[in-house]
Amino acid sequence: CSVGKGVRTQGKEIIMEVSNVLHMNGGQGDTSYAMNSELQKTVILKVKPFVEEAITDLYCKTLPGKCFKIADLGCSSGPNTLYLISEIIEAIGSKCQKLGHGPPSFQVFLNDLPGNDFNTIFKSIPSFIENLKKNKGDEFIGPCFIAGMPGSFFGRLFPPETLNFVHSSYSLHFLSKVPLGIENNKANIYIAPMSPPSVPKAYLAQFESDFTIFLSSRSEEITSGGRMVITMIGKRNSDPFSEDCWDFWELLAQSFRDMVSQVRYLIKISSTKKYISSTLGSSLYWTLFIK
Repeated sequence: CSVGKGVRTQGKEIIMEVSNVLHMNGGQGDTSYAMNSELQKTVILKVKPFVEEAITDLYCKTLPGKCFKIADLGCSSGPNTLYLISEIIEAIGSKCQKLGHGPPSFQVFLNDLPGNDFNTIFKSIPSFIENLKKNKGDEFIGPCFIAGMPGSFFGRLFPPETLNFVHSSYSLHFLSKVPLGIENNKANIYIAPMSPPSVPKAYLAQFESDFTIFLSSRSEEITSGGRMVITMIGKRNSDPFSEDCWDFWELLAQSFRDMVSQVRYLIKISSTKKYISSTLGSSLYWTLFIK
C-alpha cells in the first residue's frame, strides 16, 4: 500500500510513502510473521481446491512442456509463501502424469512491498527445490525459477501478457491510501458502531478505485486464457456496521491508545490515527506532530 505517513518537525511536514517502509515482521524469530501466520495458512488450505482446479484447467488448455509463469501478489515471507508454490507445482505434476506428459518448467514471481523480507525467502529456495525433487522426483517436477518482484500491486508490475496464473491471498483488503472524508471518524481506527455514514462510503469509494486499478493492471499482464485466484477478508452481510472483526480492531485501537499515553511526556501528539476498514480493507495513516 502507498499510504501517506507524515511527520512534522519545526513546522515542516515530511511525507513518506508507507509502500517504502511498511512490511510484515521479517526473520524467523518468535515475533516474526513467519512464526505467526497460522491463520493465513488455514485460509490457504481452505482455498487450495480452487487453486488446484484453476491451475490444472489452465494446464490442460495450454501446450505440454510450456513454461508456466506464476505470480503470487502480497507473498510476505515465511513458510506460507513457498508452500503455495509447491502446491501449484505438484498439482500440475500430477496432471502431467495422468496425461503422460513431461512436466513444464516454472517461472515464479514473488511480489510484495519493497520492505518485505525477501532475503529469508531467497535463502530457503535451494532447500525448497531440493526437497521437491527428493519427494517427487525429477520426472515429476520440472525446472523451477523463482524471482522477487518488489512493488505495489496497485499498478503495473509486469510486461504485457507475461503471466499465466496470478494468486493473491489476504492482501487485497489493504487499501493504497487513506480514503478521503474520514476525518470525522474521531478516535476510531475502523468502521465502528458510532462512525458516521460517510466513513463506510469513503472506504467503499477507495476500495472500488484500488480494485479497479488492480484488475486493470492484471488484465494487461495475464495472457489470454490465464487464471487468477484472489482471497481477501470479507463480511457475512452488506451492513458496514455489522460486528464482524470488531474485537480485533478494538484491541488494536486500545494498543495504540496505550502507546500514545506512554510517550505523551516526550512527544505531544496532535493526532495519531490508524484507519482500518473492517468491511473493505485496511490502510495506515499515522501523523506525528513533534514540537
